[in-house]
Amino acid sequence: MTYREITQTDVPALFPIRAATRENPLSRTELQALGITEASVTTMLSTTHRGWLCEANGEPIGFAMGDGKTGELWVIAVLPVYEGQGIGSRLLDLVETWLWSLGWQELWLWTSSDPTKRAFTFYHHHGWLVSEIKADVLSMKKVRPCV
Repeated sequence: MTYREITQTDVPALFPIRAATRENPLSRTELQALGITEASVTTMLSTTHRGWLCEANGEPIGFAMGDGKTGELWVIAVLPVYEGQGIGSRLLDLVETWLWSLGWQELWLWTSSDPTKRAFTFYHHHGWLVSEIKADVLSMKKVRPCV
């Protein structure tokens, strides 16, 4: 497995990964309805966002992105066949490290409010705490660790 920063040429490869996630998959059409398109992601990567890609044998298998303007962990997606191998944890660490380097003292994210979903357990295991619940979405926050 290799990890590297996402480039603008990687953007088209992110969408099939996001659509293939086991829990909470979103198709291109669903993402587009949320304003998330190849063009918008490319713009984000050149302005406010930064992300990392995991590859196996040169093929993208997972990615994560954060928003440097807001301190939000924006997305983590890993192909189901590669789950449980530490890829999500490594991608999370890369985004968190970048956001901490920008001076954020607290990071945040939105995820499903269903505590039986893997995302909730994953983030909780990595030190994220429940902050707010709105309908079926949950806000989680993580305070910068003491160094």
